[in-house]
Amino acid sequence: MSYGITNILNFLNMAVLASAPLLLATLGEILTEKSGNLNLGVEGMMFMGAIASLGAAYSYEQAVTLAGGMPSPLLATLIAAGAAAAAGALGALIYAFLVVTLRANQNVTGLTLTIFGTGFANFFGELIGKQAGGFVQVSAATKAMFGNLDMGALSQIPVLGPLLFRYNWMVYFGLVAMLVMAWFLGRSRRGLNLRAVGENPATADAAGVNVARYKYMATIAGGALCGLGGMYISMSSTACAGVWVHNCVNGYGWLAVALVIFATWSPTRAWLCGLVFGGLLVVRNYYPIPGLPMQIYSMFPYIATILVLVFASIRQVKEHAQPASCGLNYFREER
Repeated sequence: MSYGITNILNFLNMAVLASAPLLLATLGEILTEKSGNLNLGVEGMMFMGAIASLGAAYSYEQAVTLAGGMPSPLLATLIAAGAAAAAGALGALIYAFLVVTLRANQNVTGLTLTIFGTGFANFFGELIGKQAGGFVQVSAATKAMFGNLDMGALSQIPVLGPLLFRYNWMVYFGLVAMLVMAWFLGRSRRGLNLRAVGENPATADAAGVNVARYKYMATIAGGALCGLGGMYISMSSTACAGVWVHNCVNGYGWLAVALVIFATWSPTRAWLCGLVFGGLLVVRNYYPIPGLPMQIYSMFPYIATILVLVFASIRQVKEHAQPASCGLNYFREER
């Protein structure tokens, strides 16, 4: 295989890996916005999931080691995933209580959640790091659980092997979540009820749909997915790989919010759009332009975000528009 083809395959492989946390967070926000809640706290929930997963896995390993046992990497991974989902869901529950029950402003509440989640994660990351004697990291065996899977002969297939069978389990989990969500929103009765709540909650309410319940459940489930996206960054990304890094999420949550618009609230398109953004995040490592500062490469995803927002505002296609009641609180007495 020539160097050029190998370089392209490596680039595509890294683009998929870079897009994985974006896909999980984008799916979470799509599910949330389908209920009519515009949660701008994605970044905060990802931060909460990142520190919760790393802290839970680290605490488990330390507790078992102090007791004289041998920590199980599989159990550490499951604990990390559960903690990440729970932390993201908790942040989303706080948001849902404020905007659904108390009818607070959705934009302000989401921004507040981002600020809270960022500070929460960095504070506890530094606190646990000091108690650990420097920094927080999980064992090499647990880190290996987030490495690329070995699928034997499948991984050795020319071209297709590197493209399809050389990723960690979270990449495949994201693809499964995408397919399940696409089926749920497009085929299931509850998914159609959820879409009705997001489009016209008064009509859905009149038809007997519990609007508040659907908003709560969709927002909490979306928060759990965002938390898992944060876990990917702290446990699997090359920048962290099981070690707490200050401000590790680094804007991924905001990119996910833009991706929701880019994907026109479609789970399947979210995967394709995530690949584009993932490629922009890693292109500097494979196709550097002589004389172009690396800081310019770091701007590419955000320039793309601006272009996406401009394009979306110009191209108003009804079937690709956001849910009609997204960002608006529902007052039942006005029914």
